[in-house]
Amino acid sequence: RPPARAHKTGVKMAFLASRTLKPFTSAPASPGRRCSATVQCKAHASSSGQEASASQSVFGRRLLLGAGLGSALVAVPLQKASAAAAGGEDGPEGRQGEIRHTEAEWRKILGDDAYAVMRQAGTERRFTSPLNDEKRPGTFVCAGCGSPLFNMSAKYNSGTGWPSFYKALPGAVDETSDFSIFWMPRTEVRCHTCQGHLGHVFDDGPAPTGLRYCMNGVSLKFVPEGQA
Repeated sequence: RPPARAHKTGVKMAFLASRTLKPFTSAPASPGRRCSATVQCKAHASSSGQEASASQSVFGRRLLLGAGLGSALVAVPLQKASAAAAGGEDGPEGRQGEIRHTEAEWRKILGDDAYAVMRQAGTERRFTSPLNDEKRPGTFVCAGCGSPLFNMSAKYNSGTGWPSFYKALPGAVDETSDFSIFWMPRTEVRCHTCQGHLGHVFDDGPAPTGLRYCMNGVSLKFVPEGQA
């Protein structure tokens, strides 16, 4: 009997040993599959590179087109200013009225700020003129030659920041087409006597004329009623 028990025990131990799990080891990747994945990665990288290159090319073209358009928009006003400084219809030499002076004399009479506006068609900064708040009875005259231009009765608050009037005195001003801003044609207003630039007239004013004479304050001087 003892030998039979030992035999059974040995058989049982052998059976348990056969059921013991073996350590797990991952199988090496198939060389074929690894090569296929590499090709796909390379193809994807190549495709991404081509898309990035195309995007950069499109962006570059758009940037160049935008820069060209911006240069064109800036160039026109600059050319206009250069033409005005050099002379021509809108320059100092083209502003000859009944009262005339050399440009050196005009600069001395007007000062730098008024000269830049009246002789070179510049524009003063809005809300900077003390004439915006002027309400006394009187007359606004040309800063260059003293000719009467507007009566206080025609002045109103347009909210634009420049002295505004709905009508000028008869025969006091001349009007001419202004294309210095090519997408916004305007009507320039000049002093009839000296042809100094005053501002522009628009058709959004109050009754009874419907006009807005938008003037540069430096182009005007105010003479209170009763004073010569």
